[in-house]
Amino acid sequence: MSSGKVLQPVLKMKVDELFLCWLSQPATQLILKDCLRRIKNEEKTDIGNGDSGNGKNERFANKNSNSKQHILGDTRLMSFSPPQLSTTLPLATPASARNISNVRATRRSSGIRVVQTKKEETLPPSLSQNIPTFYFPRGCPKEKVNIDAVIAKIERTFSEFPNERATLEDMGKVAKACECPLYWKGPLFYCAGGERTGYVSVHKFVAMWRKILQTCYDDAAKFVHLLMNPGCNYLVQEDFIPFLQDVVNSHPGLSFLKEASEFHSRYITTVIQRIFYTVNRSWSGKITCNELRKSNFLQNVALLEEEADINQLTEYFSYEHFYVIYCKFWELDTDHDLYIDRKDLARHNDHAISNRMIERIFSGAVTRGRKAQKDGKISYADFVWFLISEEDKKTPTSIEYWFRCMDLDGDGALSMYELEYFYEEQCQKLDNMAIEPLPFEDCLCQMLDLVKPQYEGKITLHDLKRCKLTNVFFDTFFNIEKYLDHEQRDQFSMLRDSEGESQEISDWERYAAEEYDILVAEEAASDQWNDGYEAELNPVDHQKANVLKYQMEKRPFFEMPSHLADVDLDEYNYEEDFE
Repeated sequence: MSSGKVLQPVLKMKVDELFLCWLSQPATQLILKDCLRRIKNEEKTDIGNGDSGNGKNERFANKNSNSKQHILGDTRLMSFSPPQLSTTLPLATPASARNISNVRATRRSSGIRVVQTKKEETLPPSLSQNIPTFYFPRGCPKEKVNIDAVIAKIERTFSEFPNERATLEDMGKVAKACECPLYWKGPLFYCAGGERTGYVSVHKFVAMWRKILQTCYDDAAKFVHLLMNPGCNYLVQEDFIPFLQDVVNSHPGLSFLKEASEFHSRYITTVIQRIFYTVNRSWSGKITCNELRKSNFLQNVALLEEEADINQLTEYFSYEHFYVIYCKFWELDTDHDLYIDRKDLARHNDHAISNRMIERIFSGAVTRGRKAQKDGKISYADFVWFLISEEDKKTPTSIEYWFRCMDLDGDGALSMYELEYFYEEQCQKLDNMAIEPLPFEDCLCQMLDLVKPQYEGKITLHDLKRCKLTNVFFDTFFNIEKYLDHEQRDQFSMLRDSEGESQEISDWERYAAEEYDILVAEEAASDQWNDGYEAELNPVDHQKANVLKYQMEKRPFFEMPSHLADVDLDEYNYEEDFE
């Protein structure tokens, strides 16, 4: 994605973060207190004489000018003042010899103003000085934690292990001693240095966990600290790999994957993309504590311990969802190099997506790195974002995804020209299908009535997020199959369905469930065809049924070249994401 489209919202958030951090500094508060005090003092005086000085002092000088007239009028005293002083000071009346005494009195009163300012510093502090701390980047301390009691519990747990050293298999007990969810065991183990030695000593772990308890005050801050690289305060995609690899190795719902290690990286890549798709609302490629705190990801991590069926965790970890995504990608990736070009993506869903929209996807508007622009290809990770956004256009991320694609000039609003640009290809497809297209003017009226934009002549991202039928809006302009499906349905019935289904299941979950059933049925039919009539008498039929139940334990996917097992998890060039 281009730097302007990506960095603009990220920079705004960073500026807000730095401003809050600066505002909470003690030195800043002292400066603000001093400024407030000065403003308060000036409000008590009559300001309006420009550079002539303090109005209060001038009234004081005018009050005593009559008693000092004979002194100030002495020529000996007048010789000490510059001769042009009486003509340069901004007086309320024209300068004359009669007002010279007032001018001198005003000038002498400046010394009195300095003395009064120093005396006012002894006033009691105002209420504005007692500003409570309101910025807690590592969580708000709710109550004082008895760190020594927690450490003692951890030490008792380590005493159960040989030489008080815990391996990765032992870290489940340690995680419970730390009062953390079970599947924090991997991050706890790696953060304490267990990856280098194969074990964690009690002293090293206690030192690490004590530091976290003293600096991190909620689960989000602790989790980020466990996974992040040294010197960072955010998480990038590679930071999740050890954590998810431990989930793959130890979760009972993924036990069938142990014999298919070449697909571990595919599953992990899918989960990582889904995490960033949902949690990284800034599109920065960096998950902060605040973003993690606002999401439900940590709640889903805790559910990994309670839910043995991984497919019930549909938001991030479902294997069935991964199976559907990867199979759809495999059908398009004809050369199986884990990259697809424009022609490959155009074949998705029988050429339902318009060519102009595909060009926008490959333009870098919604893809990471520059391979899409340089080589004209997108990776499997990019395809995960595409497919989820294509099948569920009602989520905030999917709305932002397609809005970025349709916003050709990047001005933050969809103009009538941009809508017409995408609708033209829809009309051409309808003509090829012998269907008379709706004139653009009529279509535009329908879409404006649907979205109800706040400002005339343009549709903003905020307008689309308020709309409950954004899927109808987007499909009208770049998905011909779904557009025709919407045209055959009543708009009020679609609105009623969307309101009723909001509490049950999302469009993506419905699509993934339907596609998974189709894929499993096709695989079963293929196996029966290959086995012939002997399948009815084959004693391994029951085993095949179990294989399908556990997502093709023997053949998780189609026959694949073995060299693909050596492909890295993710070939992003992260340094280029923010240029």
